[in-house]
Amino acid sequence: MIFEINTEIVAFIGMLLILSAFFLETQSMIHSKAPLYLLLMATGSGLLAIRAYLIEEWAFLILEIAWFLTAMTGLFTRKNSSTGADLSDGSSEE
Repeated sequence: MIFEINTEIVAFIGMLLILSAFFLETQSMIHSKAPLYLLLMATGSGLLAIRAYLIEEWAFLILEIAWFLTAMTGLFTRKNSSTGADLSDGSSEE
């Protein structure tokens, strides 16, 4: 029972992170390529992937791993190619 409650908490936190990123992006508060957005998405997806693994939801696990890898790729690609990027709008000086 405690294991199930703990995985529910992990899922809830992951969901909140993803929904927060989506809300901020749709309200034009951050850009979808901003490091903050990508970090929220990667963390949320990573937590949901852990939950999916623990409850043996394999299709959901694959989906969350894909989201996690996409967000991390965007984050590292952006980090390596930008100088002085703004956390809020995804812009960089070039």
